[in-house]
Amino acid sequence: MRLAGWTLFWVAVITVLVIGELAEITRLFTVPLAAASLSAYSILFALVLITLLALVGAVFVGFYLSSRIYSTRGFTPFEQEMLHMREEVQALGKELQALREGAAARPPASSSPALPKEERRGP
Repeated sequence: MRLAGWTLFWVAVITVLVIGELAEITRLFTVPLAAASLSAYSILFALVLITLLALVGAVFVGFYLSSRIYSTRGFTPFEQEMLHMREEVQALGKELQALREGAAARPPASSSPALPKEERRGP
C-alpha cells in the first residue's frame, strides 16, 4: 500500500505535535506560552492557521459524505433488510386497518349474553 505525499506530510505534522505535547506534559521542556501569547502576530497566525485547517477538514468531510450519499452502489445488506421490514410493517398496517373496518361494519352476532363453554354443552 502506497501512501500519498500529503498523507505522509500530515502524519509527520501530527507526530511532531504529539511529541511536543508529551514533552510538555512530562516537563522535558516547556514552551514559553506567555511570550507567544503577547505577540499579536502569533495570535493572528494561530487564528488563521486554525481557520484554514478547519475549512480544509470541513471540505474533506463534505466530499466524503457527499460521495457516500450519491454513490451508485446498491444498498448494504442491513439497509436491504430494513427496507424489507418497512414493507412488512406497512403491509401489516394495511391488514390491521382492513380488520378494523371489517369489525366496524359487521353487526354483533347475537344480543344474548355469551355463556361459558361448559354451560353451552349439553348433557
